Amino acid sequence: MYVILVYDIGEKRVNKMLKLCRQYLNWIQNSVFEGEITAVKLKELLAKSKLIIEPETDSIIIFKSREEKWLDKQVVGAERNTLDTIL
Repeated sequence: MYVILVYDIGEKRVNKMLKLCRQYLNWIQNSVFEGEITAVKLKELLAKSKLIIEPETDSIIIFKSREEKWLDKQVVGAERNTLDTIL
């Protein structure tokens, strides 16, 4: 599946969450990640993220799609990470 993950967490926990998400998805902008991930890996990511966040004040939002081709992505302004792979 293809997901977009967005988080809003306290400043003290941002670096831990950033490192965790980079293990599973592609960083595209501050607190925003996207990429292909299996259901098992997504479940694993969420389980690990629950050890980092404070549920009373922090949040994680995940948008799911079967495939990237079903999303129409438009970037206005500077794109933080183009995800281009150069071989």
